[in-house]
Amino acid sequence: MIFSSKQVQPAALTAALLLALTACGSGAASEPAAGEGSDSAAELTVYNAQHESMTQAWVDEFTKETGIEVTVRQGSDTEMSNQILQEGEKSPADVFITENSPAMTQVENAGLFADIPAAVQENVPAEYRPTTGKWTGVAARSTLFVYNPEKISEAELPTSIMDLADPKWAGRWGAAAGGADFQAIVSAMLELEGEEATAEWLAAMKDGAKIYPKNGAAMKAVNAGEVDAAVIYHYYYTADQAGTGENSSDLEPYYFKGSDAGAFVSISGAGVLKSSDNQDAANQFLEFITSKEGQETLSTGSDYEYPVSAEVTPREGLVPLAELEAPTVDPAKLNGEKVVELMTDAGLL
Repeated sequence: MIFSSKQVQPAALTAALLLALTACGSGAASEPAAGEGSDSAAELTVYNAQHESMTQAWVDEFTKETGIEVTVRQGSDTEMSNQILQEGEKSPADVFITENSPAMTQVENAGLFADIPAAVQENVPAEYRPTTGKWTGVAARSTLFVYNPEKISEAELPTSIMDLADPKWAGRWGAAAGGADFQAIVSAMLELEGEEATAEWLAAMKDGAKIYPKNGAAMKAVNAGEVDAAVIYHYYYTADQAGTGENSSDLEPYYFKGSDAGAFVSISGAGVLKSSDNQDAANQFLEFITSKEGQETLSTGSDYEYPVSAEVTPREGLVPLAELEAPTVDPAKLNGEKVVELMTDAGLL
């Protein structure tokens, strides 16, 4: 069972936390399906910041095969990572799953993750997991620049995301600055371009970009002619195109490529808490979601994210990861806390 963010209960926070948090409430565990060799006594608690539908599909298949019950508590990347930091070694979580990797690094830097077993690391290519071996990538999403071709010609397209700081783009583009998705992109920019260049870019964004609450809202604004372009993640466009196309019918997708910060591919992460009393079952869950079977469950689902397994083909309509020319960034080095500081200083948060 997945608990929606509306069911999350407030928890007391320490002054050291960067953002206001919402703690997740508890509830009844999913009913396990008895399978051969299942361990009906085992139970897992997953703190989930990924798409509810994706994680639920993994949980359903995992429970069906193993008989291991799984309770999933839902929240955002920041909510869940800060909840784990607050709980520390007393956290009831066995596994933490995120949409973006900076929240994983936050928990890793606090020393709260156990090592990922070799079987899990073997399932995931090195470029989709951190060098530290404290957690693993489980899915990927690429940065996308969607634009209105009636307002921007191909010749006018920026060659780099850094070009959006140019005054000529002022008022013409938008993004969901408050979300973990966009902050992950800025984390890559910080790692690749440095603090000074990132701070200058964010200052230009404050003056020149329109801020939206969600990626989908930013894309819809481009389609409606409110702005000329927006920086989002790929699956908002791909999923809409696969459906009615009502929010993307009048725009085009553009990938920066060339190892640009705007070509960043963000890794969704999963790790086992060192404090877990169910290490074996938790590692078994990670091994399942990174296996060919688990990655096929992701690939055939409705979320349009990229599988990280080399054995699984992405859904039709997705540009192959190898063609995106993404920059090489160690996910363990993405500094989400510094990004929040810089974006707050710029007046974007």
